[in-house]
Amino acid sequence: MHFYSNARQWTFLAAIMALNAATLMRADKTGDWAGYLGDDARTHYSDLKQITTNNVHLLQPAWTYHSGDVEPASRNKIECNPLIVGGVLYGTSPLDSVFALDAAHGRELWRFNPPEDAEARHEPQTALGVQRVNRGVSYWTGDGEARVFFTYGHFMYALNAFTGLPVSSFGDHGRVDLKQDMGRDLSDILLASTTPGAIFEDLIIMPLLCMEGPGPSAPGYICAYNVKTGKRAWIFHTIPQPGEFGYDTWPPEAWKHVGGVNCWAGMAVDADRGLVFVPTGSPSYDFWGGNRHGTNLFSDCLICLDARTGRRRRHFQTVHHDLWDRDLPAPPTLLTVQRDGRQIPAVAQVTKSGLVFVFNRETGETLFPIEERPAPTSDLAGEKAWATQPVPLKPAPFTRQIITANDLTDRTPEVQRAALERFARMKQQVPFQPPSLQETIFVPGRDGGAEWGGAAVDRDGVLYINASDMAWVNPMVAVSSAGKAEAPGRATYMTYCAVCHGTDRAGNLAQNIPALRGIGTRMSRQDILARITEGRNVMPPFAFLPEKARRQLVDFLLELGRQTANVSRTRREQDIDPAEQMGPAIDGGGYYHVPYVSGGEGRWLDKDGYPNVKPPWGTLSAIDLNTGEYRWKVVLGEYPALIAQGLPPTGTDNYGGPIVTAGGLVFIGGTVDELIRAFDVKTGRELWRAKLPTGGYATPSTYMAGGKQYVVIAAGGGRLGSKSDDVYVAFALPETVRAVPAAVR
Repeated sequence: MHFYSNARQWTFLAAIMALNAATLMRADKTGDWAGYLGDDARTHYSDLKQITTNNVHLLQPAWTYHSGDVEPASRNKIECNPLIVGGVLYGTSPLDSVFALDAAHGRELWRFNPPEDAEARHEPQTALGVQRVNRGVSYWTGDGEARVFFTYGHFMYALNAFTGLPVSSFGDHGRVDLKQDMGRDLSDILLASTTPGAIFEDLIIMPLLCMEGPGPSAPGYICAYNVKTGKRAWIFHTIPQPGEFGYDTWPPEAWKHVGGVNCWAGMAVDADRGLVFVPTGSPSYDFWGGNRHGTNLFSDCLICLDARTGRRRRHFQTVHHDLWDRDLPAPPTLLTVQRDGRQIPAVAQVTKSGLVFVFNRETGETLFPIEERPAPTSDLAGEKAWATQPVPLKPAPFTRQIITANDLTDRTPEVQRAALERFARMKQQVPFQPPSLQETIFVPGRDGGAEWGGAAVDRDGVLYINASDMAWVNPMVAVSSAGKAEAPGRATYMTYCAVCHGTDRAGNLAQNIPALRGIGTRMSRQDILARITEGRNVMPPFAFLPEKARRQLVDFLLELGRQTANVSRTRREQDIDPAEQMGPAIDGGGYYHVPYVSGGEGRWLDKDGYPNVKPPWGTLSAIDLNTGEYRWKVVLGEYPALIAQGLPPTGTDNYGGPIVTAGGLVFIGGTVDELIRAFDVKTGRELWRAKLPTGGYATPSTYMAGGKQYVVIAAGGGRLGSKSDDVYVAFALPETVRAVPAAVR
């Protein structure tokens, strides 16, 4: 923890806190951004309108803040949507410190650095190699107190909002271990939380991040904790246990083994009705489910729970027996829509597949028809893909759903020819085509479609959603090759490492994943073993593997084992009996042995690094949820090199979401070109843009402080090839503009 030490700084801190103590606890928070993504309903909306369509082009940087703890080589990032309450901004840094700033000037008031103890170390990472990340904090006030909640690894902390000190009466001296009482030994298994918890009365309901690769995985149960004491108030089993609803949608006793089925993206709260809406993800393993036949409730569901008790009110499953990692990627959005002159309380859920599901949040009734459509069968031995999948008939998808030869790139004759030749060898692309040993295209890609940035809604029932609209390639590979002599560590590598580093150990620079070829020239045997065991930066710990398996994996990486391993994809492997392809015996030959894993190629890019499909590659859409019709759809982002060649904007991959204001504006960053933009809500016309120090892969916030409206965004980079940084940038209008009466403007 850092505090100011000299008298002037302490005087400044005391003055700010004295000024804001009452404001921080008041019920009326007009002008604040007091909840993750704006409010408990996750609307991304603000009533502020000092910045309008007429003056937004005059926005200029007002202040910048550097946290000072960036590690560029580690590809850290900031995905925080900061909170602003009573003139104080609460945010997180690339290395997951929490700080409070004077929101009018960007001056640091206090800072808390969580202890780097052995239990918490390396936990804020995902199972698929994404760097440590924190998307923000939660804020609670009551009984004359104000608290900030955030997570570091599997620990949830409660901090005094005025001082940044841990609240000693909460849990164990200010923190609660989220791994406690989950029904399994999770000591060597990843479980963390990267998204702020949902506040309801005196409860905080926590999202969880679980490993979704092969091997042991934590269950993603939904838990509520008392904000005063840290004591757990209730738990909802997302993987049903005997006697619970949904138990028969799994093989018997699956709850003892299956992991995932977690809400990592965040939740929305309907405080008036005492409801919490929880989106869940896929079960482990993501891409092969031969050991979990059935629809697998409550994976890929929007679940409505009683916020006080955790009892299920209703649910809707958006993907049955998920084989595509189609997690619900963002919190649902609560809004009001108009139907036949009536106002209907609604909940909208966007998906990685580019779909929007809309329900009456009181009754669960679907507000647009949903059709169960036939889906293809799997050609992997032992797999049973579900026969149908649900698709809403309105709104139309906000991303492409199929790829044909006519959709492939024509940027140059050379890249077009290469794309056509490879496409001809791929499995026919249709929605919900199961993974296969034959190369298969994901459209939209594995990250979406919609992602964790989520959607904004305005008071008129219009939803604003950004999307990546690209193709990814997902070849499956056999863990072992029957009838062949294997390097002992190869099966371990194929099971746990190939999904990120590739079957050829070449890595993936586009996703910041290093190559493992020649690793012996860069690291010693002991260092490699330690990295595998403990994890670091871009990878989780694999301490759950037996030491012998870890040492054999090191031998394989150093190429000291038998040199007969063949890691190329071969068509004859389609006919191998999966019983002969079991992975490393980490559990005595049981549940966690998967015969096939993802080859991990990711984005389908041409030789120059551009998508192998025609633009647009990124979009921003406005969808009227009263009617299900689009108001507009525009390209989001551009590649300067292609603009210089005279090509029109193509859109780019994008991360982070939009916000919408009463001033008639949509603000969004998130693009490869490292810009933040403002669009007219009525037309989709771009009205303003500003260059950020690096990629702003986070959702902005807007607030009032000192009579000014600000728009602030975390520019942490670390994605899509951009450098890592530690900066927050706030924009505001010049004094002369704000002073001009609206009627004159």
